[in-house]
Amino acid sequence: MPSLFPPDLPPGFRYEDAFLTPDDEAALLVHIGDVAFAAFEMRGVVARRRVAFFGQAYDATRPSAPMPDFLQPLRHRVAGWAGVDAEALVMALINEYPPGAPIGWHRDAPQYDIVIGLSLGSRCRMRLRPYVAPGAAVASGARRTTTHELVLEPRSIYLLSGAARSAFEHSIPAVETLRYSITFRSLRAGRSVGGSRASARG
Repeated sequence: MPSLFPPDLPPGFRYEDAFLTPDDEAALLVHIGDVAFAAFEMRGVVARRRVAFFGQAYDATRPSAPMPDFLQPLRHRVAGWAGVDAEALVMALINEYPPGAPIGWHRDAPQYDIVIGLSLGSRCRMRLRPYVAPGAAVASGARRTTTHELVLEPRSIYLLSGAARSAFEHSIPAVETLRYSITFRSLRAGRSVGGSRASARG
């Protein structure tokens, strides 16, 4: 049931409960059951979640398959919700989070612009805090804390744009039960994904 009180969120963060119906979710989970997931490695560490990239290549070392047919209607639907052209959403990422799998603090790769995400299977918490460049964070020595937090309910949708996308980073603590997320990304004007080693996680 949607909350009567919207969460406190950074500028550019939009969230909506019950974007998908239970039947929508069930159909997507059937398709996801046929997806070939792969381990995700970042800086030599293998994450507990598994991933499947589609659309434009994440980078030159991570080729991805064409966007599958089952994601195309969803791509158009989320684009309409976000007020963008569906063709602008050039990459899709499906994450599989088994119980106990988190995602650490991060900001999406700089070549991407907006990020639209959907949650399937179970709820999770998303935490946000202002982004500080790694060198500056070490130099300051200040303890950094979460400034915003919300629960991403199953079948919900969110948008990261503007300040929420560029001036904040986010994390998801370990989930208790199996969860999937589907995220769509657009490219920044004049940017290319080829050859980048930056992280696209979400």
